[in-house]
Amino acid sequence: MKHFHLLIIDPQRDFCDPDGALAVPGADKDMERLAKMINRIGDKIGNIRCTLDTHHLFDISHPIFWVNSAGKHPDPFTIITVNDVEKGIWKAVKPEHQEHALNYVGRLTANSRYPLCIWPPHCLIGTQGHNVSPILADALLAWEARQIARVDYMEKGANYKSEHYSAVQADVPDPDDPSTRMNHKLVKTLEEADMILVAGEALSHCVKFTVEDLADAFDEEHVRRMVLLKDCSSSVPGFEQQGKDFVEAMTDRGMRVAVSSEL
Repeated sequence: MKHFHLLIIDPQRDFCDPDGALAVPGADKDMERLAKMINRIGDKIGNIRCTLDTHHLFDISHPIFWVNSAGKHPDPFTIITVNDVEKGIWKAVKPEHQEHALNYVGRLTANSRYPLCIWPPHCLIGTQGHNVSPILADALLAWEARQIARVDYMEKGANYKSEHYSAVQADVPDPDDPSTRMNHKLVKTLEEADMILVAGEALSHCVKFTVEDLADAFDEEHVRRMVLLKDCSSSVPGFEQQGKDFVEAMTDRGMRVAVSSEL
C-alpha cells in the first residue's frame, strides 16, 4: 500500500467558524469536506499532521503591540512598513521592543515575502478559537480510534516577536527560540510519504507559505508528491489573488491539485 500523509494547516475555529475572530469564508464547508474524506478513506492515510496557529494577545502582528502618537492602536488589516516605523507613525507600545520592531519590519522587507499586516487577535492560547473545527476534530478522533494511531498536533506562532505563517519556519526566526527555526523533522517525515495531501486555512497565507517552504526544502520528485485539496482550503478575503497566484506557481513547480471527493 502506498504511504499517504495528510498535512492539515490551522483548521481552527477562529478561521473556520463563520463568527470566528478571523473567519475565512468557505472554511466551514472546507472542514466538512475534509472530515468526510478522512471518514471515507482514512484507512489509506498512514499519518496525519495538524498544525495549530497559537498566539498570545501580545503579539507583533496584533494591534496591542503597536501604538501611534495619539496613543491609538492600529486597526486590523493595517499594513506597517519600515517607513512607518522609522518615521514614528507606528511604534512599539513598550519602548524596550522598539529596536526589535524596526529590525523586524526591515527583515520582512529584505526577505520579500510580505509586509507586516496587523490581524484581529486570533487563535489565542486557552480560548475556544484555538480549538480544531468540531466536525474535523470528530473525524480525527475517529481516525485515531480506527487506526490505533495518533494525530501529530504541532503548535506554531507562540513567539510574540515573529509571525509564523509557515509550519516549516517562522518568517523571521528568533535565534533564542528553536521552535522558530527550520523544522527539519517535519520535512524529513514528509519526505518519507508517497503522497502528501495538503488542506487547511488559509490558502492565501499559512497554506501558501508552508507549501512554498516545503517545496524549497524538497527536491523536484517530492514536490510532485504534494497534492493540494482545492476544495478543503480557502483564502482570506482581499487576498484571493494571492491564493490563486500561489496555486498557479506551485502547479508549475509540479504540485498537483485534486478534489477531496475524487480521491
